[in-house]
Amino acid sequence: MMAFMKRFGDIVLSVIGIVLTGPIMLVTALCIKLEDRGPVLFVQTRTGKDGEAFSIYKFRSMRVREMSGEHDYDWEHGVPDGFVFKDVTEENPHVTKVGAFIRKTSLDELPQFFNVLLGNMSFIGPRPEIPAITSCYSEQQRKRLEVKPGITGWAQVNGRSSVTNGEKMRLDYHYVENFSLRMDLVILLRTVVVVLKSRDAV
Repeated sequence: MMAFMKRFGDIVLSVIGIVLTGPIMLVTALCIKLEDRGPVLFVQTRTGKDGEAFSIYKFRSMRVREMSGEHDYDWEHGVPDGFVFKDVTEENPHVTKVGAFIRKTSLDELPQFFNVLLGNMSFIGPRPEIPAITSCYSEQQRKRLEVKPGITGWAQVNGRSSVTNGEKMRLDYHYVENFSLRMDLVILLRTVVVVLKSRDAV
């Protein structure tokens, strides 16, 4: 029943989100297109529930020639606790002017409403990683793949991009082990506060 209610809530909220932010998404898409004539969306393969790959949608924030997103990791005993996927302390010279704004305001994440509607993501859950990272997961780390990835999650409202992998994993384990609809509501409300403050946004 809880899984049904969560999925029902995801469908309702994603439809509401698409309708309410539709004009914002159209303006954002137009600004991205006008800046450098490149594609509006950035589509990347991510790892979903139970290790299943899916395509995640985001508004493009980087110059086209810098968008390959290719990474190669060879950790043998899981992803190191101290690993941080992106450095939030330095400006990325490959981010466009529009891209910098939509990253700071989290507008780049709006197309993920469609991911939620399609069912390969949830509103709330661990953020989906790229396969290059999840392929190195230890058995313990794969625990975070037991639920659908989310647009936002417990780790995101407790540090967003600034937490290390070890800290993020501990927060994601806490969510997987203690999931409830009430917890999802708390995360959703805290996400609104975090986004409005643009804390640690990149």
